[in-house]
Parts: sequence; structure tokens; C-alpha cells
Amino acid sequence: MNRRRLILLAPAVLALALTMLAGCEREPARPSFQSIDITGATYAQRLDLPDADGKPRSLADYKGKVVIVFFGYTQCPDVCPTALAEISDLKNRLGADGARVQPVFVTVDPERDTPEVIKAYVGGFGPDYVALRGTPEQTQAVAKEFKVFYAKVPGKAPGSYTVDHTAGLYVFDAKGQVRLFARYGSGADALLADVKLLLAGA
Repeated sequence: MNRRRLILLAPAVLALALTMLAGCEREPARPSFQSIDITGATYAQRLDLPDADGKPRSLADYKGKVVIVFFGYTQCPDVCPTALAEISDLKNRLGADGARVQPVFVTVDPERDTPEVIKAYVGGFGPDYVALRGTPEQTQAVAKEFKVFYAKVPGKAPGSYTVDHTAGLYVFDAKGQVRLFARYGSGADALLADVKLLLAGA
């Protein structure tokens, strides 16, 4: 290729490079979540358990809503009621958009959390809360899928116990994809900001 042709090609090459750079600049930036962004995680993909009425449930049932999943138990003294109350507060603060948020409570203590007990428990936080309760084997499998730890801790009275468990919220977008893990204690304001981003399509 002679020098003249190289000179003639130079503007075209420069224009192509500038176009490619402009295209890169137009790529949307990743949302700035305050919770831990786990978008693309290969875990927390399935949640197949019966609800308090014995109806089989899965994440697909809640497509179109932002789903907040929390693992706990009804006799939890502080962490569980605090987390569920924060979700209720979040829904209230969202106004009409609160109906687009679906809280799901998964018991890690199916032995004591009978269908009647768990249904009454979540009902105290809101009429649209879903309570899921599996067999001990199902609970173990789901906890493994979500990388959730739980274990009985013997109490002072014979036969009594508490349950140590992972304290955090898994948040799914309206397409059913897991997006966030919010540690317990992160604060209602941080979770509210993140949910607003997901509701907006982030």
C-alpha cells in the first residue's frame, strides 16, 4: 500500500475508532446498589416449597414483582421481627409501588413453625406476606441452594432451643433474577433505595 492510500485511509480509520469509543460511552453503567450486588450468581436460583396452605410455590409465581426472601423462624427474638418490620415499612414508604414488592418468609424451624403458626406470624406484618414451610429435608436443600446457614442451639430448659441462622435478605428483580443480598443491620433506607432502582428496571 503506497503512502497516498495510507493518507486517504487515515481519516476513515480515525472516524471508525471514534465511533467505537462513542459506543462504549453509551453503554449503561451498572446500578450503584447499597446492598451486595450478586447479579449473575449461580446460587439462589430455585425456591420450591409449599406455602402455609400446602400450595406448591416457586419464584416463577412472583414474576413482575421485586421479591424479598428472608430465612428465619417465628420464635426468633429480635432479628426476624426486625427484618420483617423493615420490609413492611419499605412497602408503606413506596406508596402504590409497595404492591409491586413481594415479601417471602422461609422458616428454618419447620418442627415448631406449623402451617397455622407461620401463617399467623407473617400475617402480623402484612396481608400479602407469603410464608413457606418445607419438610426438614426440603428446608435443608433450599438453605443449601441459597447458601444459608442454620443450626439449633439448645436452651436452658429441657427440649428448648433457638436457631442460629444467616441474617440477610435476598432480593430478586421483576424478571425473577437474584440481584442483591442485604445484610441484616444495613438499614431500611439503603434497602428502600435499592428496591426503587429495581422497580425502575435497574
